[in-house]
Amino acid sequence: MPTNLPPEAEKAEQRYKEAKDPDEKIACLEEYISLIPKHKGTDHLRADLRRKLSKLREAAQVRKKTGKQISPYHIDREGAGQVILLGPTNVGKSALVTALTNATPEVSPAPFTTWGPTPGMMEVGKVQIQLIDTPPLNPDYVEPELLNLVRRVDLILLMVDLKADPLEQLEQSVAILEENRIIPAHRRHLHPDAPRYGVKPLLVLVNKHDDATDHEDYEIFCALMEEEWPCLPISARTTYNLDRLGWTVFERLDIIRIYSKAPGQEPDLDSPFVMERGGTVEEFARKIHQDFYHNLKSARVWGKGVHDGQLVGRDHVLHDEDVVELRI
Repeated sequence: MPTNLPPEAEKAEQRYKEAKDPDEKIACLEEYISLIPKHKGTDHLRADLRRKLSKLREAAQVRKKTGKQISPYHIDREGAGQVILLGPTNVGKSALVTALTNATPEVSPAPFTTWGPTPGMMEVGKVQIQLIDTPPLNPDYVEPELLNLVRRVDLILLMVDLKADPLEQLEQSVAILEENRIIPAHRRHLHPDAPRYGVKPLLVLVNKHDDATDHEDYEIFCALMEEEWPCLPISARTTYNLDRLGWTVFERLDIIRIYSKAPGQEPDLDSPFVMERGGTVEEFARKIHQDFYHNLKSARVWGKGVHDGQLVGRDHVLHDEDVVELRI
């Protein structure tokens, strides 16, 4: 065990050891791994923990397949990121999922139409992102398994209705989340003891901005907020700003697209590999195949910050839409 782990990693390790619920144990282990510095001294530790994480996930899959009752809130992760839609009743979550994905949740003006989560796939820049519709946040009762699902996702989209007191909706929804130790990332400084897996990036979607006459109401809403929130006005009905929403989600997931190129051939621009922002040639090689990772000698890169076809080393940091030719 390395002795130079940062205090945050040691605390995450303790939370992992103390976790009882299988989903919480997976979330804590993911957090612990993410906090371990990447260098040769931690290679074996990280590899061992990744094996444990894999076994925990496999066990979770077995439980889902063999259990008498499978919870609808156990949603397998698909695509480049898992994004959840939250908010009070009748703000338009189901309508937005219908507009952006292949899912078909029931859309109705009646309150509390959605009783369970509904996942769908949203395409952004030839990358698939999972978007999950959910039942309304209710101050009287929130399903614990919904909260566990929120803790596992990569990004929260919190929706409010521009035409139905959006400020009160925002404050009430955030209060429900924070009472259950789910903290918007930009408010983490207000909760210094919050575990990392309970801190989530959050974007406020102000729905029903249906035409230009609604912009003044949106500006009033922004002016009335006592603190700055990341907000985006949209309309699920007219599709206003939905393309911008897709790219905003892409950016907030902190991912990049990398295209592979074989020597002497054109790159396949229809099937990008998805990596975390800041990923290196070495990490890309590992994504392709272990043989490339172990035997990689050099790479040529076409894209940002390089001359076309420039030779780079294993530690070269890649950028969105770079084309990489690996050489072994």
